[in-house]
Amino acid sequence: MMAQASMARPALPARPVPQAGPAEWVGPAELRHRRVRLAIGSAAAAHASCHVQAAIEEWELPVDRAVAAILASDLIINAVTNGGGEILMLSIRCTATQFRVEVHDPSVTGDSWQTVESGADAERGLRLAAALAADYGHYRTPAGRAVFYALAFAPAAAAGDEPPSRGVARGDGEP
Repeated sequence: MMAQASMARPALPARPVPQAGPAEWVGPAELRHRRVRLAIGSAAAAHASCHVQAAIEEWELPVDRAVAAILASDLIINAVTNGGGEILMLSIRCTATQFRVEVHDPSVTGDSWQTVESGADAERGLRLAAALAADYGHYRTPAGRAVFYALAFAPAAAAGDEPPSRGVARGDGEP
């Protein structure tokens, strides 16, 4: 009987895996996306904020969770106030360079969505987004309209520089 040669492949030398150091935060390699249907009601804004914060935490993104949550709440409140229908769609996306939140509603009418006046964005509830987001706006969809904001990844977090701690002061306050 002839001895069989081992069919096992020789082990390849281990290739070092590049590690992103503190100075070079790398965004996700693939698009991350989450969509949530929300019923219009008094809890819709709170639910949207919770979903946005959960996505930021789960995806470990360097964006300000509080800003993202308040902007999501603002978009939901605007859709509830100015939109139509009983269901909203919250869309949360993360690319390699930004975190984006959209709120879709089935509204197909509304002058404030079609006017180009400078004050039109105020009617759409986008003043907070204008002040806090890297990008914001609205657009028509086949089913109605969408409002969005996008946050760029925080440079301090991307560089690994944490803000100074605001913990409990220790000592008697003397220098």
